[in-house]
Amino acid sequence: MKILVMSDTHRDTETMERVIDHWTDVDAVIHCGDSELPTSYFEHKSVHIVQGNCDMDGAFPEEVILQIENETILIVHGHRHQVKTTLMPLKYRADEVQASVVCFGHSHLLGAELQNDILYINPGSLHKPRGRKDKSYAIIEKVEHAWDILYFSSEHEIIEKINIKI
Repeated sequence: MKILVMSDTHRDTETMERVIDHWTDVDAVIHCGDSELPTSYFEHKSVHIVQGNCDMDGAFPEEVILQIENETILIVHGHRHQVKTTLMPLKYRADEVQASVVCFGHSHLLGAELQNDILYINPGSLHKPRGRKDKSYAIIEKVEHAWDILYFSSEHEIIEKINIKI
């Protein structure tokens, strides 16, 4: 399983499209909200996208639940789950839907952690990163008994690698 995760692109369609076009071998493309684009922009794209706090269209779903191989993936923006201070509301929702992976944005801070067998992924921001200068997105790959999370800059250079044993 290999997934492209991005968030907080804030109308930067050029960077977003460049990233999507670069990764043709992924099982899913996930956008964790704040595209600031109309839903019609994504009508003919294979992108699983959710509503962010800056998305004014209002037609995006608040959350998406995907099943890829044996993994249940919960996608939210995070503004309704207090992600800037805690992962607890996300944990409760992940437990409710029996998610093994949670993808979220909102904070513009990249990060990954495994808590109670749930992988939490924030790809950072492809528009205005916080905590570092590089705009970022993530590629998540499940390999045997581990998660490989690679964070890339908008120029497709690896900026961080995380391997989490499961």
